[in-house]
Amino acid sequence: MKYRSLAAFLGFILLGGGIANAADFASTYPNKPIHLIVGFSPGGSADTVGRALAEGLSTRLGQPVIVENKAGANGNIAAELVSRAAPDGYTIYFPSIGHAVNASLYKNLPYDPVKDFTAIGGVFSAPNMLVVPMNSPYKSVSDVINAARANPGKLTFASSGSGTSVHLSAELFEKMAKIEMIHVPYKGTGNAMPDVISGQVDMSFPNLPSAVPQVKAGNLRALGITTAKRSAAAPGIPTIAESGLPGYEMATWYGLVAPANLPNSIRNRLNTELQSILADPKFKDKLIAQGADPMPGTPEQFSQLIKTEIERWRKLIAQSKITIE
Repeated sequence: MKYRSLAAFLGFILLGGGIANAADFASTYPNKPIHLIVGFSPGGSADTVGRALAEGLSTRLGQPVIVENKAGANGNIAAELVSRAAPDGYTIYFPSIGHAVNASLYKNLPYDPVKDFTAIGGVFSAPNMLVVPMNSPYKSVSDVINAARANPGKLTFASSGSGTSVHLSAELFEKMAKIEMIHVPYKGTGNAMPDVISGQVDMSFPNLPSAVPQVKAGNLRALGITTAKRSAAAPGIPTIAESGLPGYEMATWYGLVAPANLPNSIRNRLNTELQSILADPKFKDKLIAQGADPMPGTPEQFSQLIKTEIERWRKLIAQSKITIE
């Protein structure tokens, strides 16, 4: 084989060496602790599942998987941190649906939610729940829609903050039902629930883990589930789609990503172990107890979900004129 210059020859040698080193690196992965970044505070449902996931990965990979909570800005702080990390498989991120929503919600996002990450796989999806106070006159989804149409701009809904899945569930409900309600944002679902229970706010769309205990305690009345199918955690509660708003669907989801340019061998190893965890009956039971369903699949499927969700919520956010500086 002939080379036109010494530089070309040296480039070939260096490239070959680089490929060999990358292969050697991947074959020894992992050989030190892995950091799993969670974009929410300790104690919440995301943190609980994230820690169970970390435990499962640690067992299967033979290295500690350390959970680090980097809460704030609907996951932006955690996402930016991971986007700047080395693509070596030792820093991975547990993003929520907010990863897709933030692309349109924030004007100056410091990272690209697609280009700056390598998708590993989905972990779970979960519904939100339309709830009203127990003393509310609304007994069904149709009751809420009819009341809102009769009283434009009068009914109120509480959210856990602008741009959260709780907020977007209500915005989607408004647009599809062709109604107008007043958004009352709170700093977290925990702060919103007392005002919904007392009737100061007409309704909310909290995540299932926050809603189910209050429904079971008789503090709230559940009118509908936001996903297309009923939840295994609350099978007796109909979907919003079957209760007066056909076609309505909203699911909160979480998955695993790493920094961009993660070697395929490491990505595939992590996905393989993730699928094993999702098939584990103990982990599945933990998810169902949290009101969630496993979301197995390939890296390509999760990557496509993120892209699809970015476009879906871009349209709704633009229509609703929701922005966060």
